[in-house]
Amino acid sequence: MSTASTRLPEGRYGRSSDERADHKLKIAGAVLGAFLIALIGYFAYHYVGQNKISGEVIAFDAKKSAVEVHLEVRKDSGTSGYCTIRSQAADGSEVGRADFRFGGDATRIDKVVTLRTTAPGTTAELLGCHAD
Repeated sequence: MSTASTRLPEGRYGRSSDERADHKLKIAGAVLGAFLIALIGYFAYHYVGQNKISGEVIAFDAKKSAVEVHLEVRKDSGTSGYCTIRSQAADGSEVGRADFRFGGDATRIDKVVTLRTTAPGTTAELLGCHAD
């Protein structure tokens, strides 16, 4: 005598509920993964691709009522914009902040700018550069 099997015949009644749930999870994971990759690409493009002007503080010399800042700016030809620099006192309070404008056809500008301060400054920090 043979015993009757309680398993359904293979491929006769479609997928089981576990297989359907696994398939839906795979689709949801693929959609979310594609969305995440697109979002990272969007932010990377706008951060790197749209930044037409950048700068770097090479050196600074703190005086009693000003800070002389040696600033190097790199930009696209014909682009104009500004860089914001600030200075802080020894206790961390801000004693000066100013925007310095850059324009023209040069792609690299090496310039010493003077930031006036309300008290002796101990730092010169580039907060950022922005194109017009």
